[in-house]
Amino acid sequence: MLEMIKRAKELLSDNSVDRVIGWKRDESGFNPEISVFRTAEELELFVYDGFCSANMSKMLINETKKEGKVLAFLKPCDTYSMNQLLCEHRIDREKLYIIGVGCKGKLDQRKFASLKIKGILSVSGAGFDDKNEIVAFKTVYGERKVPYKELMLERCAVCKGKEHRIFDEIIGESEETAFEERFAQIESIERMSPEERYKFFRSELSKCIRCNACRNACPACSCRKCVFDSNNFDSSQKANVDSFEEKMFHIIRSFHVSGRCTDCGECSRVCPQGIPLHLFNRKFIKDINDFYGEYQAGETSDARGPLVSFETDDPEPYDNKGRA
Repeated sequence: MLEMIKRAKELLSDNSVDRVIGWKRDESGFNPEISVFRTAEELELFVYDGFCSANMSKMLINETKKEGKVLAFLKPCDTYSMNQLLCEHRIDREKLYIIGVGCKGKLDQRKFASLKIKGILSVSGAGFDDKNEIVAFKTVYGERKVPYKELMLERCAVCKGKEHRIFDEIIGESEETAFEERFAQIESIERMSPEERYKFFRSELSKCIRCNACRNACPACSCRKCVFDSNNFDSSQKANVDSFEEKMFHIIRSFHVSGRCTDCGECSRVCPQGIPLHLFNRKFIKDINDFYGEYQAGETSDARGPLVSFETDDPEPYDNKGRA
């Protein structure tokens, strides 16, 4: 982390960049937020550890529209989102300096509750330079130690790899964190009967409060104006009028990002209700792989996705009259 701060200060001091986007430590020590740093003094609050899980790619859409050049620290998984945004011409690459930072997996704070870790006073073992084998919690009830692996986000357990897909320089080493099969959950749901699948998703989506956190955090949801904010369709209300509307919001959004979703998992991570929204997107990714061959959105900044290109051997599940 100190090397990251030092490099950021150097780039600010020689005017290579105008500002820095990174993570700012908070009082709790385990809930950093994405912040903009403009001076060396402000960078004293910079932090990078296992709790810096947010994908900041979407923020860079507006940041690169401002004057001056911005330095962004991106984890390997973030660079897939960055490439996809560049592919869609959402970000001005000339106004962006990318430092790829090493990653050893990020921590899921929801798991604290499931493990009944409460009254946290301090956390150790989550630093970037730590061995990342054990996370120690000092609480008002005593000390708890939990293997780092057991606290990782689901997306880290199915990580696409430790290689950065776009960068100007790299600081720190990444580790392979994947220990689960990426589509295992999807295949399990596919084996359910239609009635079981409906019941499963109805139960999960019924928790939705239409806060739009998933949409606001999703790098693939980069439209300047969203159809769900339009009063023309009576879809701008926050509370759901009926259960049909809450389901359609997420289903339509998944169709909207299909072929472009990098499977970064931000939708599920930020959902205050804990809905596994990434399952919709991952199902589309699996289907695209099955129909068109394996494709990973964001692997390069110039690839054309299978849903926006045509090959003569593309699958045609319907005849010319639209019948199956």
